[in-house]
Amino acid sequence: MKQIKTLLIAAIVLLGANQISAQTKTAHVDVNEVMAKMPAMLDAQKQLEKLSATYDAEYKKMVEEYQGKLKKYEAEAATVTDAINGERSKEVQDMQKRIVDYRDNAQKELQQKESDIVKPLMEKVRASIQKVGKAKGFQYVLDGSSLLLADGTNLTVDVKKDLGF
Repeated sequence: MKQIKTLLIAAIVLLGANQISAQTKTAHVDVNEVMAKMPAMLDAQKQLEKLSATYDAEYKKMVEEYQGKLKKYEAEAATVTDAINGERSKEVQDMQKRIVDYRDNAQKELQQKESDIVKPLMEKVRASIQKVGKAKGFQYVLDGSSLLLADGTNLTVDVKKDLGF
């Protein structure tokens, strides 16, 4: 009798779980695709590339100056005093530090700029996904770019239309 009760309870739980999952409506959107094709994102990438090129040019200039001084100092090392060699060694070390600091600061500034640009665009995409998902009656909308199997309803095209591209 106990076994029958247990089987009956298990069957009810199983049927209830099936009923709940059958009522849940789920769709997916490839957020990476939407972000990559947004006109505003394409403009942002151009801005970041331009800024990066500016930083790269300045970095390259600093490295060339450093290498020129290093070559000059090495060539003259035998003909100058130890005091001058010591000053030059300190100068070269200071230049190395400035170059490394410049590179690190440039990377941080680029990352911050990218974050400042991408965050509002991502919020706009998120709002569009919510709007489209609710309008189509979905309770859950997942990011399709991270799903192993995305065989259900794809809202990517609808979200692109909502965003105007």
